[in-house]
Amino acid sequence: MAKKFLYFVAVIIVLILVALIALSIWSKELTKLAFVPTGEFVEQSALEENAYQDPALWYSRPGIGTSDPARWQPAMRNEGRSIPAPADQEPPDFAVLFVHPTSFIDRTRWNAPFGDPEAERIAKLYIRGMASPFNQAEEIWAPRYRQATMGAFLTNSGEAEKALEAAYDDVLQAFEYFLTSADADSPIVLVGHSQGSLHLLRLLKERVAGSEMSDRVAAVYAVGWPISIEHDLPSLGLPMCASVDQYGCILSWSSFAEPADPSAVMETYSQSVGFDGTLRGNSKIACTNPLTGTLNGAAEATSNRGTLVPDGDLSKGELVQNSVSARCDERGLLLIGDPPEMGSYVLPGNNYHVYDIPLFWQNTQYDVAIRVDAWTRAR
Repeated sequence: MAKKFLYFVAVIIVLILVALIALSIWSKELTKLAFVPTGEFVEQSALEENAYQDPALWYSRPGIGTSDPARWQPAMRNEGRSIPAPADQEPPDFAVLFVHPTSFIDRTRWNAPFGDPEAERIAKLYIRGMASPFNQAEEIWAPRYRQATMGAFLTNSGEAEKALEAAYDDVLQAFEYFLTSADADSPIVLVGHSQGSLHLLRLLKERVAGSEMSDRVAAVYAVGWPISIEHDLPSLGLPMCASVDQYGCILSWSSFAEPADPSAVMETYSQSVGFDGTLRGNSKIACTNPLTGTLNGAAEATSNRGTLVPDGDLSKGELVQNSVSARCDERGLLLIGDPPEMGSYVLPGNNYHVYDIPLFWQNTQYDVAIRVDAWTRAR
């Protein structure tokens, strides 16, 4: 009986090893199988011209009140040394447009419908953690849009391209309404993460670059989406932020703990087409160090004013000082040292994509205040 049990254990161990080997070899294929829709793309009906006048198409906008997820303010955990604020007063009035990342993972369709309960729940959590550093703004606008499902980023099929195009059309319409509704005398700040940043960068290229509205932009935070210095940046019409008090510029970073394995991300990046119509290849990625507000460089954890450490379901959290460092490597990725305890949503390769903004929550809050103040002083 004991011998049979040992054989049984041996068989189980072999099966586990085979499964792990298969997962390591075919992980990309298995991921696609799990998330990429198999059906045809269904054309999305165009929204009415004035659709975004409807408050129901916004997660955040003026007038929502205490239920606005972007207005959440986390508490500071009382540990570590105190770092003084860079300014003695509140920043001048400014308006924020925040485009949320992918929250729809359903493989039954290519675009999220308005009102999908799970996608809406996750989107609100993202806004709570990623838009809240900008809550000093007079106005925060975060639109609902028919986002492309997560599987659209795992294939280069025509259906995926159509899904992203449909999502962008909604974001564009929300952007146009935001421009007409925000105070014309105040600066605007554009913020996105992941899919939200992809759409935001396209807005910069097609709607902002070379136009009068570019003068209204105090800063663009296009986080969690790589910007090629060679193949993307020249088309965006704004430079990367080189100094902490520069305005009218772009900040971007993608976070990995060490040891980092960004091979999957870098492979996809190298095979993608830049805004200039050519492959991005091994071109360097633009990397903002969010602890310093400058391009490249390194900063110790003592410069981190407050990391938003979430609870298990991301619905709550608290700010912890001096806990995460940051340095841009030669590829343009942001390395954050040993893996910090942020929760269970760390992606393979020590990719802290979901936490790109929460890792540097309070530094981001101070950063935008400085840039808005600099924009206002220049006027």
